[in-house]
Amino acid sequence: QVQLVESGGGLVQAGGSLRLSCTASGRIISAYGMGWFRQAPGKEREFVARIMWSAGHTYYADAAKGRFTISRDNAKNTVYLQMNSLKREDTAVYSCAADPSGSSQYVYWGQGTQVTVSS
Repeated sequence: QVQLVESGGGLVQAGGSLRLSCTASGRIISAYGMGWFRQAPGKEREFVARIMWSAGHTYYADAAKGRFTISRDNAKNTVYLQMNSLKREDTAVYSCAADPSGSSQYVYWGQGTQVTVSS
């Protein structure tokens, strides 16, 4: 089992920055992929970014490219999402997820953290 806890959400003005954290506990193996997703009110959950736990390879949704950066600290079992130049449309609940097989099949999910961007 893997437990994921997100933190770092909050209220920020448009153009500002936030850094989200996702700390994992339990059995994390090097093959894991870790992802950030978001869900805005009335919309489906969407992929934001992904990182491979061991190699550090990263992937981004088009909406995140150039503004968001995903990273990890293996020693702390933590994945980060640095979000810059935030826009109102980035307002959502952000959740992290763990993919044990490394094939984009996310099995474990955190509870989510709210990000609200005001104009």
